[in-house]
Amino acid sequence: MSPAVAPSAKSVVLDLLSTLPRGSMPVGTLVAAGALFGLAENAIRVTITRLLSSGLVERDERGQYRLGARTGAVSTQVASWRRLADRTRVWDGGWIAVHTAGLARADRAAGRQRSRALHFLGLRELSVGLAVRPDNLAGGIDATRARLYALGLDATAPVFVVRDLDDAITRRAHALWPATSLVAEWRTTRQALERSERQLPQLPLERAMVESFLVGGRAIRQLVLDPLLPERIVPAHERDLLVATLRRYDRLGRTVWATFLRGFGVPHLHAPADVRIDAPGGLAADGGLA
Repeated sequence: MSPAVAPSAKSVVLDLLSTLPRGSMPVGTLVAAGALFGLAENAIRVTITRLLSSGLVERDERGQYRLGARTGAVSTQVASWRRLADRTRVWDGGWIAVHTAGLARADRAAGRQRSRALHFLGLRELSVGLAVRPDNLAGGIDATRARLYALGLDATAPVFVVRDLDDAITRRAHALWPATSLVAEWRTTRQALERSERQLPQLPLERAMVESFLVGGRAIRQLVLDPLLPERIVPAHERDLLVATLRRYDRLGRTVWATFLRGFGVPHLHAPADVRIDAPGGLAADGGLA
């Protein structure tokens, strides 16, 4: 893993709010957390105002903040890293396909939403205007179609199953995902988590908070965007090891952040995750998950 990049104010706000299973967070918590990353109070407050306007954040009756309804499908997708095994089924060789050639190209916002939806569910372009992935996601075509639309795919985009591809096209489809690179990335991320896991107990609290936020967040982002390919395309052993390591690291991260958040009266049950909510391939325009 390359060195972690300091998060933006938007990332800090959305990431911290995404860790709340329920309830809300006072602005003082978000300001204090931003200071850990060198972010000024004004930057955090201005960001919160903009997120309120966009519907990505909501304010409750006490003036505290939580994620807005607009983040629902993405938040569900992000939380799914903990149960990746439940998101797949045995592959029978069919392919889920999405035809986008007839969709309007002038609307950039719709295009970003479309790209995010396809990327989240691991679809890749087989030919111009035709994206595919193995039909091995739990729930089959109906559940996958519904998730794509919820994540922002145009409701008029045809989503269907393709079978009996010829040998040449099947080889091209298999090659859309770099199997060797995926396995190497899982292994590298797991090793980075293990190094950080050994170091965190020795670090001053604030440094440990920052490191767990960045290192754990990058690992979560990687799993959230994992295409979840069947064994015939990419063996999943290294990914399974990564998930197990991240579960352990997540518990450590929650412990590291608990004292800080408890000081603001915020119950903290999940480690901060690098989840961002409004750009293709990520949750924020600065490279996250939306």
